[in-house]
Amino acid sequence: MDLESRAEELASDLGVDKEEVEEGLRNLVEYSVPMEEAEQSLRRKYGGDTGTSSAPTSADLADVTPDSGNVTVTAKVLTVGKRSIRYNGDDHVIFEGDLADESGTLSYTAWDDFGLEAGDVVRIGNASVREYEGHPELNFGESSTVTVADEDLDVPYEAGGEAALDDLEAGDRGVTLDVRVVEVERKTIDGRDGETEILSGVLGDETARLPFTAWEVVPALETEGASVHVENAYVREFRGVPSVNVSEFSAVAERDQPVEVGGPTRMTVRGAVSGGGAYDVELVGNVIEVRDGSGLIERCPECGRVIQKGQCRTHGEVEGEDDLRVKAILDDGTGTATAILGRELTEDVYEGTLEDALDAARDAMDREVVADDIRESVVGREYAVRGHLSVDEYGANLEAVRFRESGDDPVERAHDLLAEVSA
Repeated sequence: MDLESRAEELASDLGVDKEEVEEGLRNLVEYSVPMEEAEQSLRRKYGGDTGTSSAPTSADLADVTPDSGNVTVTAKVLTVGKRSIRYNGDDHVIFEGDLADESGTLSYTAWDDFGLEAGDVVRIGNASVREYEGHPELNFGESSTVTVADEDLDVPYEAGGEAALDDLEAGDRGVTLDVRVVEVERKTIDGRDGETEILSGVLGDETARLPFTAWEVVPALETEGASVHVENAYVREFRGVPSVNVSEFSAVAERDQPVEVGGPTRMTVRGAVSGGGAYDVELVGNVIEVRDGSGLIERCPECGRVIQKGQCRTHGEVEGEDDLRVKAILDDGTGTATAILGRELTEDVYEGTLEDALDAARDAMDREVVADDIRESVVGREYAVRGHLSVDEYGANLEAVRFRESGDDPVERAHDLLAEVSA
């Protein structure tokens, strides 16, 4: 039965407007609330019978799946995050994080404030299960019960959410961090309530550097070089890597003791790609090809995308703006990635400015002469490339922030690569 038919049947049962019920049902489902739970939520909203009579099944966390229906679990609260979402046209504060028992862990979303605290052992009754980002997630609200249990659970997981940046994964909630603000800028975006000022940049610690977004201006995060303690952050995926998000419910305070920031993580191409992406990584390998679309290019003045024959795929026919770029295929023996160099790095490789490149193209009456010169300079040489690696259906791309000839001992690197391939 499709959503419209379900809405019509539900509206008839409840004696309310079908369009209103359909809108409410659609909003809940779009937020990945299971259809059965969405229907029960609307029945409760309009005072109808929820239609549930069977008792929920007690389950270990490892056995919970999206098909489990309603369950009762006893688990230790590992993390408690708090943030605001919007669905059905209204703002709603939710609580979210991870639970653990002897069998494993499971993420949760609480639609009401049950006073959860990290370290508590709780018994959650009549919770529903949905699929969230490919994994089961426990959902509980006004029809559920949550009680603090007298018993303790011996679980091999730390409660509290304290983490280093290299431990973070997309989907983590209620995270606590000690980090330094490496880069930061203030931006104005079109938010859900109109124009909103936010902060974005890069955070670092001894283990890694990751991008961050603060969804409101937080004074402690506005100063580059500041060391801060952050509580109740959550993590999303941004261009294939984890990104730290700071909400209105996060707590951020300056630290007296500075946080040391490590350099880029040296990885093989295979290691970086198999992880789905990496932020602030350094790859070392030979440039085996400079791809088409390198050298002199033209960008759309509206969106910055590269255009072909004066056509932008978004804005149609435009007057292109000249720019320089290199797309170099890097091979380290374990795999390949495309290193993408912006204008500044390309000028270093070309040993000339954009104006020099335009002059050379006019003299040769061929814009491709710039890419040819770059190919002669870099193909066959070994480089250490620092940047941010993303992986998608088109391959692995490394947005370079540094591109220099490698000073590594080739014999030592060969031994390391053989060990990596044999592992």
